[in-house]
Amino acid sequence: MSHSSPEPTFSSSDPLRPESQFTYRQLQLLRHGSTATPLRVIAHIDLDAFYAQCEMVRLGKPRDVPLAVQQWDSLIAINYPARASGITRMISAGEAKKLCPEIVLQHVATFREGEGGKWAYRDDAFNRVSTDKVCLDPYRAESRKILKVMKEELSGWHAKVCGGEGPHANAVQQPGLEKASVDEVFIDLSPIVYGVLLERYPELRAGAHGDDRVARLPTPPTTALVWNAEDCLVDLDEHETEVDDPDWDDIAILIGSEVVRSVRKAVWDNLGYTCSGGVARNKMMAKLGSACNKPNKQTIIRNRAVQNFLGGFKFTKIRMLGGKLGDQVTAMFGTEQVSDLLKIPLEQLRAKLDDDTATWLHGIIRGDDRSEVNSRTQIKSMLSAKSFRPSINNIDQAEKWLRIFAADIYGRLVEDGLLEHRRRPKTVALHHRQGAQVRSRQIPIPGSSPIDENLLFNLGLTLLRQVIVDGRAWPCANLSLSVGGFEDGVSKNKAIDSFLLRGEQAKSAQNTRSLSTDDLMDIQQPSEKRLKTDTDGIRRFFAKPPKAGASPQLTESTLEEAMQGTELEQSGIEASPEDDRPQSADALSVYTCSRCGKSLPEHERAEHDDWHFAKDLVDQENQATRSSPQTPSSSNHGASHSRSRGGRSSRGKPERGQTRLKFG
Repeated sequence: MSHSSPEPTFSSSDPLRPESQFTYRQLQLLRHGSTATPLRVIAHIDLDAFYAQCEMVRLGKPRDVPLAVQQWDSLIAINYPARASGITRMISAGEAKKLCPEIVLQHVATFREGEGGKWAYRDDAFNRVSTDKVCLDPYRAESRKILKVMKEELSGWHAKVCGGEGPHANAVQQPGLEKASVDEVFIDLSPIVYGVLLERYPELRAGAHGDDRVARLPTPPTTALVWNAEDCLVDLDEHETEVDDPDWDDIAILIGSEVVRSVRKAVWDNLGYTCSGGVARNKMMAKLGSACNKPNKQTIIRNRAVQNFLGGFKFTKIRMLGGKLGDQVTAMFGTEQVSDLLKIPLEQLRAKLDDDTATWLHGIIRGDDRSEVNSRTQIKSMLSAKSFRPSINNIDQAEKWLRIFAADIYGRLVEDGLLEHRRRPKTVALHHRQGAQVRSRQIPIPGSSPIDENLLFNLGLTLLRQVIVDGRAWPCANLSLSVGGFEDGVSKNKAIDSFLLRGEQAKSAQNTRSLSTDDLMDIQQPSEKRLKTDTDGIRRFFAKPPKAGASPQLTESTLEEAMQGTELEQSGIEASPEDDRPQSADALSVYTCSRCGKSLPEHERAEHDDWHFAKDLVDQENQATRSSPQTPSSSNHGASHSRSRGGRSSRGKPERGQTRLKFG
């Protein structure tokens, strides 16, 4: 099989192959986890029916007992013994009981109106939809335990290869680990695989003689690989044959399968959870592989088996092809099958799609995915929400829910390192829905105030009162509170933006930081934009503003989609309803520009304001050019206009507190 590399390749099934098709350069790229090497090894590990397993472990139920997790009258997770009875998420809890009388139906934990911010498992929660709010904290806590065990097992592999002999042993990097959701992770095993290769095959340590970009590795000394009998090994492509001539990519995948098996075993031995795995050369195929042989198995996709593996899929199952683009491609070419699309040449794809999309599509259906494993697993926002059925009609009811939201978010902040000063959010946002009308308000968290439940509640109540003042607050169909703008390692020093403010702005900023939580009740959202301190702000000055209609519109359906992470009332989908997704708060906050009337997401506000500022500067320069410098009135007008934009004119009168410097 050909690999995406500049060097000529040989068929790994050629018995006359004098040397490996891989180079020393590609081996070194494996050491650093580069996406450019065909020796790369990526794993995807997915917990089996995670919510159901959490309840089985908590309740101490045997593995063969049918169990489903209930939310109101819907099922959001079903274990495999229950699935054998024909139970699916499409049926109600009552129907599940009829199909399988011995099934254990466990309702998720809930917060309850009027009982503060304490969640609990309640026997009557299923019929208290109007007073209870779903809590996913038990599952998040188990997810953290599992992630910890995985990291410890990987650290053991890393310590083993780092403790070996040779010049490269101590230079092996830690494997990259990306938490994709509450129940799945990606692992870049490339650095560990590199270390194990050098440990088991000392001939690779010698290095290249000459240019390592073209110098080829020696042929592997083994003529056969022994795969674990429990692994699900994908058959090779049609033009490949299963002969005794493995190359280094086969050996790398074999090592990766050993590591994944040990990680899965550690999770089972320590916590009692089963998980499935996929091992391949990139994230896309590893994720597809982990779903193929559930539960409690791992699927191995060698490089020579990629085309045979993908050929059996619908391309609409591939990430980024399940939505509008997938529908568009299906309509254009009359098929959903990868095998059919493989027959279409790149030129024909380019004739119907733009060049970038056509090139990407041509590569992705051939297993070419260069996306990296992102080891940064910290979230960017937290949201707590409740859909009301029936709607609530007064501020007293809303206050009870705000207290629950504040407690929910505070508990997660503590788990995220708030008390250790590792991370701290900068803003609080409230989102309110009445019918199809959504209103959002946002307020900064005072930098000098310690964050606790009361502060979050008071800030949320301040924002709610702003919504009420605007009118049409009741009845309220949905209410949520979120925090965002996280920063690491916040100190008690004054924020840098306050040093850049002048006059009344600086006084206002300082006064805001010294207010008590009671005083915050009367704060209104500031209408003036603070001076930007972003390091990349200057690059935004000359960006074009968003085109009309380009901003995502906040509709009832998009709000419900954003809420699914916190309360799965609409879909009951088991597949990782993680509510710590970065886009939640940003997607819900809407800003309307007072100058041009455009509505756009809150996170685009700074860029949009910068565009207006840059445009004002250009207009100012154009007017100065048109004005005659010999005309006193024109000069004065220009100076005055310049002062209003920050005193950029050298002829303008210095502002108070400034001194004119003399030159020459």
